[in-house]
Amino acid sequence: MVERNTKLIMSKTTHLKIGELARQTGLAVGTLRYYSDLGVLQPVQRGDNGYRYYSQNASRQVEFIKKAQAIGFSLEEIKTILDVRDRGEKPCSLVQGLLDNKIEQLEIQIKKMSLFKQELEEYRTSWIDNPNPESDFQEVCPLISSVTLDATAQSSAN
Repeated sequence: MVERNTKLIMSKTTHLKIGELARQTGLAVGTLRYYSDLGVLQPVQRGDNGYRYYSQNASRQVEFIKKAQAIGFSLEEIKTILDVRDRGEKPCSLVQGLLDNKIEQLEIQIKKMSLFKQELEEYRTSWIDNPNPESDFQEVCPLISSVTLDATAQSSAN
């Protein structure tokens, strides 16, 4: 019993409870639990009461997670980066590769969005030229009814 109490007292003084970590980082307790469940933030210990205890540098780990998310990394990608680090390797080449991939994906999205914008501008121009087209009584708005459905428009709606 003495050993267990000593262990609990040491945990309280050298480790942070999840609520303390939440106050330090400005994140909700639920978010920190989610991070723990995904494996991107590991408690150093679990108390007999189920409490999660984190190291004193856990706020630095949370800051890393926030920074990685700020530049577009998913929690899954962050977990992969941390796994590489935990194997004793520097994950910088992985990070660079992931970043290159994100940039490529953004370039594709920008092209798609530019084409979509151009299409919308063409509709706007044609609708200015003919703001009240003839329609049958069943149509909600003949302007929208004049839109042509193609693969680009259908994928934009999803």
